[in-house]
Amino acid sequence: MSDMTLLRIGILIAGVILIAAIVFFGRPRRPGQGKRVAREAGSGSRVEPTFGEQIESGLVGPDDNGDAASTQAELELFDRTLEGGASAGGSEPGRRVSEEFDKIVTLYLAARAGEKLQGTDIVVAAEKAGLTYGYMGVFHRLVENHAERGPVFSVANIMKPGSFDMATIQELETPAIAFFLTLPAPGPALDGWETMLPTVERMAELLGGIVLDEQRNALGRQRIALIREELRAYDREREAPPLSKPSRW
Repeated sequence: MSDMTLLRIGILIAGVILIAAIVFFGRPRRPGQGKRVAREAGSGSRVEPTFGEQIESGLVGPDDNGDAASTQAELELFDRTLEGGASAGGSEPGRRVSEEFDKIVTLYLAARAGEKLQGTDIVVAAEKAGLTYGYMGVFHRLVENHAERGPVFSVANIMKPGSFDMATIQELETPAIAFFLTLPAPGPALDGWETMLPTVERMAELLGGIVLDEQRNALGRQRIALIREELRAYDREREAPPLSKPSRW
């Protein structure tokens, strides 16, 4: 074999090796491939934002995993309004006739991002919207001339303990307040909703806030229509006569 042939073979082998190297090392790496990423301390568990932070930042959506926690928070908030305190007399406006309930419809009035609702502003807005301060230190919409029938709906602070302490109202700041229609109410559920919704919208206008649904999404027409249908169905079920018992032969 001549020297020229050997040289050509050597050049061919070197070219094959070079092409193989280009193909192997030129492939794009997957994210994180080829290096180790140090784990932050305590990163083994996911840290969920607080309820107030979720409202302020608008992070909560229909696909978030906070629905169960938010429902629990709403029930706890309602429970606090039912707890009898030493100063809670039976004649205090806004006290429910019965502590039993089977449904709660909730809306939130939230401050805009980076802002807070001020306590004194809430009091003024509540008064202009026709609400009464009463039982458990929260606001209520009462049945006109029939306060003894209990609240149509109530308004509480989302911050613990849920009440508005008038002794310190000037220092109060909160990311949101909660409006809740507790069913059964003194009248039809749909009437209660049609009373609560414009009140929330009026107070949102006065306070410069935004109205959110029970999942803390901006309240839209589609959601409003759906709630109305749900409450119509609720009223129909309660108006329906009970099933008659089968006759005994």
